[in-house]
Amino acid sequence: MEFSRLFLTLGAVGGGVSVALGAFAAHGLKARLDPVALSTFQTGVTYQFFHSLALCLVALWLRQLSKEPTLSDPGVVAGIAFVVGILLFSGSLYALSLGGPRAFGPVTPLGGLAFIVGWLTFAWSAWRN
Repeated sequence: MEFSRLFLTLGAVGGGVSVALGAFAAHGLKARLDPVALSTFQTGVTYQFFHSLALCLVALWLRQLSKEPTLSDPGVVAGIAFVVGILLFSGSLYALSLGGPRAFGPVTPLGGLAFIVGWLTFAWSAWRN
């Protein structure tokens, strides 16, 4: 599997979606959500945007490696962790801010943990290569 192409595509799409969601929050949700819920939604957008950029960086990093990375390569693990983090962290914040069940609350820290794993394994990949 060509992980660099997958991560670059997901990062670019995620960045575009985060811009669209940010505009939706600013123009469509501002009058409908209380300030706390709107802030929660915007936090999800911010984290999605920055980690979509991080996913693009991982993709470019993987492309410059001399060998095709495998699923166990730390750079690939980092990319997967960023995708999981975006889905869990930002996704749960979107759901909570839009009135979803409170059961999404415990999901948010799992997404944050995935982000941390992503950054640490990305650093490990950079250090060893």
